[in-house]
Amino acid sequence: MTDDMEIYDLRVTVDRIEGRSVCGMAVGDSFDLTNSAHLKLPDGKHFCVYALASVLPFLAAKQRDIPAGDWLAQDSHFACPDPEERLIMKVERTCRRRMNSEDLT
Repeated sequence: MTDDMEIYDLRVTVDRIEGRSVCGMAVGDSFDLTNSAHLKLPDGKHFCVYALASVLPFLAAKQRDIPAGDWLAQDSHFACPDPEERLIMKVERTCRRRMNSEDLT
């Protein structure tokens, strides 16, 4: 089978920081998740591993179609677990991509 599934590429962006930035990130910092599992950072930028860990469990679900009534279809903001920082990230779909499921693990 070729191109038997569709998933979304995603962009995760720092939407706001309600506390003090202790990880060195700023509003607008982002990464892209493309081709199912390719994480891409802009040149010279970083993304805090703890912020990444807090959003990571939701990314596979956000890549797929979600029923309209599901809370995950309506919510796109996720928080870093550091209570001093209160860094809030927004997950957005950037494009829909057809893929061959045999190429994925």
